[in-house]
Amino acid sequence: MTEDAPVRIRPEIAALPPYKQGKQAGTEAFKLSSNENPYEPLPAVVEALRRTVGVNRYPDATAARLRQALAVRFGVTPDEVHIGAGSVSILSQLMLAVAGPGDEIVYAWRSFEAYPGLVLVSGATPVEVPLASGARHDLDAMAAAVTDRTRAVIVCSPNNPTGPVVTQAEFEAFLAKIPSDLLVILDEAYAEFVTEPDAVDGLRKLGIADHSNVVVLRTFSKAYGLAGLRVGYAIGHRRILDAARSTAVPLSVTAQSEEAALASLEAEGELLERVRTIGQRRDRLAAALRAQGWSIPDAQGNFVWLATGEQTMDAAARFEADGCIVRPFAGDGIRISVGEEESVERVLRVAASLLAGLPADHPARG
Repeated sequence: MTEDAPVRIRPEIAALPPYKQGKQAGTEAFKLSSNENPYEPLPAVVEALRRTVGVNRYPDATAARLRQALAVRFGVTPDEVHIGAGSVSILSQLMLAVAGPGDEIVYAWRSFEAYPGLVLVSGATPVEVPLASGARHDLDAMAAAVTDRTRAVIVCSPNNPTGPVVTQAEFEAFLAKIPSDLLVILDEAYAEFVTEPDAVDGLRKLGIADHSNVVVLRTFSKAYGLAGLRVGYAIGHRRILDAARSTAVPLSVTAQSEEAALASLEAEGELLERVRTIGQRRDRLAAALRAQGWSIPDAQGNFVWLATGEQTMDAAARFEADGCIVRPFAGDGIRISVGEEESVERVLRVAASLLAGLPADHPARG
């Protein structure tokens, strides 16, 4: 029986389950549930953190040095850069800035599991558009779902948890079909892992001057390995980002986060070598799973997707029993992060045994 709250809570919030992160792993298991970078921070990043010990003082609320560094990198002004405690916090700020009761926010599904909850917290109504063949965004259907009540559309590329990208041509065609004053959030949390040359690139190919209604989200959590420090950023029109800044919790980006992000940008060459290694490991894992007989969508993030359907929770338990903590989405499938090299053989061993037990006509089979 569910215990009643001692105060009056919005009904939609009371019914909303809290965000559930990837399950933690014991010392003998591989944690492949949270799309984290398996490498420890570079020495230069660790040294930067050691120098930032003045925790008795508030951080710079604007993260001005990091905004300036990113503005120079992407050829924009500092006012066109916004820093948040992870890109998901900026996503929430943008929703709060544009949507409320009676409004709608459109996104593909299945996609990032935080989207539905963030929409409901804003007071708006989620509009979920099913993925197309190949677990890809159906941008035509998403454009058709836009109504007078729509206040934002989220496009996730590469799509988490399934892996495929939206191409540059697809995204440009999509923008041409929707109102120019409708906020489009291009969530590129895994952009650094992308190897598909035709993929949309919101910061190098798109250009906010040509599409002022588009805000691009990026993060230091994944490729840069700073998940525990919570720092992400947005690039977009100054007035849109001002609105997001107005809804933000003040002082949520710590001085340590800013210093680590700056040090990571300085060491980017070394970091991107690690990213290339993870990308190559991902491609080998996906190829080996396909060779076993799995139908694996194009994997462009640091994870692969198994469409295990009704067998998902049982399959996740099998992985866990063999020391691989994966991320199950009940009734849909399993996302497996690309972790340490030693994890690959174990993942493949469990996957092979699972596939042998699936019906011949199961959609997860290739």
